[in-house]
Amino acid sequence: MKAIVYSSAGSRDVLEFVDRQVPEPGPGEVRIRVVISGVNQADWKSRQFGHRNGALMFPEVIPHHDGSGVIDAVGEGVDRDRLGQRVWIWEAAWHRPHGTAAEYVVVPSRQAVPLPADVSFEVGASLGIPAIAAHRCLLAVQNGPDRLGPGALAGRTVLVAGGAGAVGHAAIQLGTWSGATMIATVSSPEKAALARAAGAAHTVDYRSDTVVADIRTVAPGGVDLIVELAPSMNVDTDLEVLAPNGTVAAYGTESDGKLTIPTRLVVGRNVRYQFVLVLTMPAADKDLAVADLSDAAAAGVLAVGEEAGLPLRRFPLERTGDAHDAVQAGVVGKVLIDIG
Repeated sequence: MKAIVYSSAGSRDVLEFVDRQVPEPGPGEVRIRVVISGVNQADWKSRQFGHRNGALMFPEVIPHHDGSGVIDAVGEGVDRDRLGQRVWIWEAAWHRPHGTAAEYVVVPSRQAVPLPADVSFEVGASLGIPAIAAHRCLLAVQNGPDRLGPGALAGRTVLVAGGAGAVGHAAIQLGTWSGATMIATVSSPEKAALARAAGAAHTVDYRSDTVVADIRTVAPGGVDLIVELAPSMNVDTDLEVLAPNGTVAAYGTESDGKLTIPTRLVVGRNVRYQFVLVLTMPAADKDLAVADLSDAAAAGVLAVGEEAGLPLRRFPLERTGDAHDAVQAGVVGKVLIDIG
């Protein structure tokens, strides 16, 4: 099979386009013929900085956690009815050497999730880490629901920082599906249009001197939840627009960022900070997210493409280095690798 591999941490130059043996599924595993591989920030960071103290956990790594494809082999203990099933893949490369940047990948059966016939492989490959992070952030709202779905967040106002990014896009879609009023901060009219296409009721330019007043105009009593990409940079704005008993769910970190919180203020207002890293979330929370995301995808909620607010940036497998560069540079939209 064709695959992208690297055997040392470093720049894109460590990536190689090679032939490797097709892997065989072990007990409880399935093998997927990959159609599309999804690229995330974690993928280029693992390649550049290694897995632990600058070193790799394995002699050779095939990158990428997310993707979509068709199950073509099953291991012992897996129902053979899964053969031929269209699936989306999550966390393929977490504590495993082989991710989705290859023609075939083997994962535990639970990490290959059925994809309805009317949901595209593009949608499937765009779920995974970004959508699970968005789900976790939305459920962090204080006194909130146990699941997402129609009406689950009715009456809540949610601010999404960076509404044109992959996590922000999924948060807007899932929040709107669940009945919340969604506000997105953006940096340009073009990104505002994308956030509105995803379902945001309001957009605000976060570079404006009036950003706090603009958000308070939409939410006079403050917002119940902030889905935050840059918690250190935005702490002052966040605390000015957050309602009492509100929550900041932070899924991103800035380089060398240090979060300084005025404790008297946040204690007095019962403010909660919830930090989110999908890879280290409890397994039960991941499974819950996957179940809700499957329902949302089946309901047509998680569409992708420019008309849905998430432009697709596509590359062939041999140009995976260019795809990594695009994600690292902050390209607007979802970066996908076409494989099958």
